[in-house]
Amino acid sequence: MHYTSVLFDLDGTLLDTLGDLTAAMNRTLTRHGLPERTRQQMRTALGNGARRLMELSVPSGTDSALFETLLAEYNADYAAHCRIETAPYPGVAALLRTLHTQGRKLAIVSNKPDEAVRALRADFFADAVQIAVGETAAIRRKPAPDMLLAAMEQLGADPDKTVFVGDSEVDIATARAADLPCISVLWGFRDRDVLECAGAQQFAADIAQLQALLG
Repeated sequence: MHYTSVLFDLDGTLLDTLGDLTAAMNRTLTRHGLPERTRQQMRTALGNGARRLMELSVPSGTDSALFETLLAEYNADYAAHCRIETAPYPGVAALLRTLHTQGRKLAIVSNKPDEAVRALRADFFADAVQIAVGETAAIRRKPAPDMLLAAMEQLGADPDKTVFVGDSEVDIATARAADLPCISVLWGFRDRDVLECAGAQQFAADIAQLQALLG
């Protein structure tokens, strides 16, 4: 299958953001005397947006007012420090430029806040990716299909020739909800067994395999 439009998840798929996300979370938790999170704990908790990440990161029974304070501080801290360690995975930028040169329509779809998604697209992929869609009050986060459908509308994508590329069970469920095929990359935030349990059918262990699957 030759896909003319390709939608990409961001964290764990295009960008290795784990270091900056973990650092922002731990600075926030430490300020309030709460235990830090390991990179592996963060890796397995990511994928469902900042609120769910915070829910998985604070001790059970955390006061609701404190929780909202922590979430606001984390979001502000990460927004200010989201480009320190963050970088594209090896080969990603070159692949996107190749796809763009081939005339493919490309978009980024992420559960990050829309402002952050747009900023990271501009910083790292402005020469290849046309649009970026993040969470807003009007667009439900993945696994709802809203973001994929919005990206496809903006691209003018042909649904029969569109694919979603992601790294998590959330991405698989999102593609299913949008009635799109999904390619699961294996360099991101989930292990293959987790993806298989979620129903993944196509896997890319490296950039060359991903490029081949895109046709």
